[in-house]
Amino acid sequence: MKKILLGIALSVVVLQGCKKDRDEEEVVVVPIADQNAYDDAAAIKFMESNYFNDKGVITAFDDTTDTDNNYPKLSSYPHETLPSGVIYIVRTGAQPDPGKAVADNDIITLFHSTNTYIATNTDGNINFSNQATFANSTSTGNPIVDPAYYYVKKSVLEKYNKDNNTTVGKEFFEIEGLKEGLKYFKSFDQDNSADYNLQGVIIVPSRAAYARDSSIYGTVYNDRSFVFNFQLYKTQTRLPKDD
Repeated sequence: MKKILLGIALSVVVLQGCKKDRDEEEVVVVPIADQNAYDDAAAIKFMESNYFNDKGVITAFDDTTDTDNNYPKLSSYPHETLPSGVIYIVRTGAQPDPGKAVADNDIITLFHSTNTYIATNTDGNINFSNQATFANSTSTGNPIVDPAYYYVKKSVLEKYNKDNNTTVGKEFFEIEGLKEGLKYFKSFDQDNSADYNLQGVIIVPSRAAYARDSSIYGTVYNDRSFVFNFQLYKTQTRLPKDD
């Protein structure tokens, strides 16, 4: 009986060892240069396979119906790719007139539906995959006021470093590509309760987001690209008391 139990125990150990070996073999770290290339290629493909619905919300083309055939692709709207890899897309007819320029340290009120993706290459087919929601104002009905991923207050940063005995900088909180992209848009001046009409898109590749660095979110957003689909409801000049 002892021999049987010993045999079972040894079998379990062997199986666990084999599983560990398989798990270790499955962990593949994509070189940074390759990930950057995947991000760029997936963003272009995303622009070809999605459109704005009547409220400006990004919607995927449906191959099983022809009801969306008259909607232009995102790539057909005015857009530009910045040196950082950030792409901004301006939705025609949905901009404020005259609107207000956005400063780096403004208090912004942002109504947005934003998803994150990992750009992957499967047998030469590069796509955004593993979609995860970052924020969804279209679901909650509420814009987001003064988010730290746009501008982190000095008081918040100082408190975090004091509480955690760290010396992290603004990039620990902020998404640089979002700040960069918003410079090409102007804000409305409307109440938080106003209905939305999204004005555009900012696609932030992982290298212009949190890359492979630790952030306030840990490593959850490592290698993830962000697609911000948004409307700037308003901006306010930040006073010293607001920082």
